[in-house]
Amino acid sequence: MPRPTAAQLAYGSATVVFATLAMLLLSQTRSGIGVAVIAVAALALGLLVAVTVPMPGAAPRVRAATQRPVAGAEPVAVRPVAGAAEARVTEHSLRS
Repeated sequence: MPRPTAAQLAYGSATVVFATLAMLLLSQTRSGIGVAVIAVAALALGLLVAVTVPMPGAAPRVRAATQRPVAGAEPVAVRPVAGAAEARVTEHSLRS
């Protein structure tokens, strides 16, 4: 597993702090068990936020339309079907 980035640590920590404060203020709990449950919930939420922050360079790669197609791949044409909401996909080859 890769090490967390500074952004992941910052977002996760901020989430834990603000979630804990918000839940404590909204619930107005006074018991130790209630505070412990809120702390665990805030930690879980902070972990979730930290894990879901995208890693740098992890963006999905999209093939540009100007690039040549992969060898052996056949182009796919999509044309609408009259009177239907769905489109029929037909494969055709550019080979003559």
